[in-house]
Amino acid sequence: MNATLRSAVWVPLFDALSDPLAVARLAARAEDAGWHGFFVWDHVNWRAPITSVADPWVTLTAIATATESLTFGPMVTPLARRRPVKVARETATLDRLSGGRLVLGAGLGDDRFGNEFSKTGDELDARVRGEMLDEALTILPTAWSGQPVRHRGRHYTVDDITFLPRPVQPTIPIWIAGFPGNAVPLRRAARFHGYFPVNLESPDQVAHAVGVLHTLRKNRAPTEPFDIVVACPRPDVAAYADAGATWWLTDFEPEALKISRIRAVIDDGPAC
Repeated sequence: MNATLRSAVWVPLFDALSDPLAVARLAARAEDAGWHGFFVWDHVNWRAPITSVADPWVTLTAIATATESLTFGPMVTPLARRRPVKVARETATLDRLSGGRLVLGAGLGDDRFGNEFSKTGDELDARVRGEMLDEALTILPTAWSGQPVRHRGRHYTVDDITFLPRPVQPTIPIWIAGFPGNAVPLRRAARFHGYFPVNLESPDQVAHAVGVLHTLRKNRAPTEPFDIVVACPRPDVAAYADAGATWWLTDFEPEALKISRIRAVIDDGPAC
């Protein structure tokens, strides 16, 4: 197994996990058990039998104050559902609160699982959401730099605002999510700090993505960090690490998920 592989707990904020204090306690437990990260889903609605859903940003704040070393963040935020100026403020504030431990997972989102776009009047067209995502991804790094943001795009306007204070990190790492085989998320991810292929079926999909990203990033400095993030069952971790994964996320089914089950996985320790 890749010796540099890091392990993170990844949980939906549904039902029993809609209590931010309970999730913060799990994060503290994971830190004590040697895990490297703790990530949460970002949703406003989910299909039955799920009835309760927590806000990810408030929950991440609880995690930040309950831990000292864990990398953490939303995995993933559909940026088209959020105003980038609000995200800029939230992420910088959360990064400062945590001492520089935040990662921003970002993607298009999907209406299939909870009708989160169709029931709220948000954009349904994936192509348009992609445009909104790319605009937001243009705005955020400039906002984090402390330089004035002057952006007039199709979807967003930021007219000469300086976002201070800055994050603790020089820039907050951005991991881009996408379905394996889709070229657009790979091209998007190559401009940032990581790639998270969702709904994986085999390590071969990771190996293929690693090869494509190597080509796309050939002009980048070789020392520039870039992560390949996978969610898979623990018995499959070694194969995905051999294919190039640098982070392993636990993969829980959200229906009827109990805190006792997550505690047991945490207590087993990280994969490496």
